[in-house]
Amino acid sequence: MTLREAQDAVDRWIKEYGVRYFSELTNMACLTEEVGELARIMARKYGDQSFKKGEKSDLGEELADVLWVLICLANQTGVDLTTELLRSMEKKTRRDSLRHIENPKLKA
Repeated sequence: MTLREAQDAVDRWIKEYGVRYFSELTNMACLTEEVGELARIMARKYGDQSFKKGEKSDLGEELADVLWVLICLANQTGVDLTTELLRSMEKKTRRDSLRHIENPKLKA
């Protein structure tokens, strides 16, 4: 599935099952909530914290939840994620083409 196909699929789902998009501000709050849930799993799985008994630990699900809300925000604000991701990659390549390669902290 391409990003465009994902944006179209989420839009169809919202129109068929979701009634309408939440407001942009509500979706921003939802994105923050989902990133927090992702951070909790990361802290427990890769950081120093441990999981509580019965606590959910599905990293993929949380990543997908973040992506879902991000796609909702892109759709409702008219952002084409494919175009913007390509622009971002071009910008990073121009800006950082040697920065990381020459960073002694990143050398093994």
